[in-house]
Amino acid sequence: MVGTPITGRRSAPSGRGRLDLDDPSLFLNRELSVLEFQKRVLAQVRDPATPLLERLRFLGICSTNLDEFFEIRVAGLKQQVAYGIDQPGSDGLTPRQVLDAIAAEAHAFVDEQYALLHDVLLPELAATGIELLAPSEWNEAQRAWIADYFRTEVAPVLTPMGLDPAHPFPRVLNKSLNMIVSVTGRDAFGRSSGIAVVQVPRPLPRVLRLPATTGGGGHCHALLSSIVATHVGEIFPGMEVTGCYSFRVTRNSDLWVDEEEAENLLAALKGELPNRNYAEAVRLEVDDECPEGVAQDLLVHTHLAPEDLYRCRGPVNLYRLAALYELVDRPDLKYPAFTPGLPSRLRPDHDVFAVLRRGDVLLHHPYQSFAPVVDLVRQAAADPQVLAI
Repeated sequence: MVGTPITGRRSAPSGRGRLDLDDPSLFLNRELSVLEFQKRVLAQVRDPATPLLERLRFLGICSTNLDEFFEIRVAGLKQQVAYGIDQPGSDGLTPRQVLDAIAAEAHAFVDEQYALLHDVLLPELAATGIELLAPSEWNEAQRAWIADYFRTEVAPVLTPMGLDPAHPFPRVLNKSLNMIVSVTGRDAFGRSSGIAVVQVPRPLPRVLRLPATTGGGGHCHALLSSIVATHVGEIFPGMEVTGCYSFRVTRNSDLWVDEEEAENLLAALKGELPNRNYAEAVRLEVDDECPEGVAQDLLVHTHLAPEDLYRCRGPVNLYRLAALYELVDRPDLKYPAFTPGLPSRLRPDHDVFAVLRRGDVLLHHPYQSFAPVVDLVRQAAADPQVLAI
C-alpha cells in the first residue's frame, strides 16, 4: 500500500549497507493492490470446487467491489488530476500514471468477468436446468407472458425523454439502469429528436423468473433489460425504434464533510448524501452492441474520456444476476447452510441474567448465535425492575 514500506521481504545485499526506503520499488500502489485483491475474488468464480450458484454470487461481489473502487478510489484520483496534482507517491507513480494503469487492469478484469459468465457459468447453469434466456430463446408462451408483464408492470413506470435543444441529456442516477434509444419519425408533438433516454426505476426486479406454465419447469429467467429492449417501441407511439442499448454511469460517491466546520454532523451528512446520486461521472458502462457513435455521444454527455468507457458483453450490472441465488431453490448448488453455535450456559430456556450473575459469557460472532443478545433485551423488557434499556 502507498506509504507502507515492505520491509523484511528483502535483505540488503552483502556489503552494500541498509535498504534505501525512498526506493519506489519497495512500495506497492494502494489502488492497484485493490485490483489485485479483486482478482483473488474472481478466482473463486473460476474454481470448479466452489458450488455453482456461489460462484455466481462471487461474480456479483466482484462487480459491487469494482463499483465501490470507482466511486471512491478512482474518483479521488480523477480529482487529483483535475486539481493539477502530479506529485509522485511513495511508489513513484503520479495520479495520472495510476489512472492509466487502473484503466488497463480494470478493462482486462471486466473482460474476464464477462468471459467467465458466458463461457463458464451460464453453460454450466443451463446444464443443471437453470437458464437465463435471451430474447431469441423465448418460446411463444414466454413471449406472451413477458409482453403482458411489460404492459402491466413496466411500461406504466417508464418515461422516455427525447433529446433535443430544449431537452438536454437528463441527469441519470448513480449506477442506475438506463436505455439509450435510437428512433425515427415524429412523436405526438411533432418532434423528431432521433435519440431518447429511458430510465428504468430501481424497484423493478432486474431478473424475472418465468412461470412454470410457460415452459422450463420454473427454472427459466429473463433480464429486465432484455424485456425493455424488446418492447420499448410500445412507449414511442408513431415512431420506429432502430436501436436500444443499456448503459450505466458510475459517479463520485465520496462524502466530503468538514467535521470541524459542520455544527450538526447528521444534518451535514443528510445534505451531502443526495449529491452522490448526481456527482461527477467516473465510469460509463454500455451494452457491447452499442454503436460506436452512440457510445461516443454518451461519453460527451457524461464528460468522460475514452478510457472510461467499459463495454459489457451482457447485463451492465453483473451484481443483479445474484438474484438467481434466491430465485432458485437448489441447495446442491450452494454452500451448506451454516447454523451458528450456542454456549451450553445459554440455552433458550435459561435465565440470561442468572447466567450472567455467575460470570461473563463471550460470544464469537458469526460463529456463535446472536440470539442470546436478543434474549437479554427481551427478558430485560419484561423485568419490572428494569427502568430503561
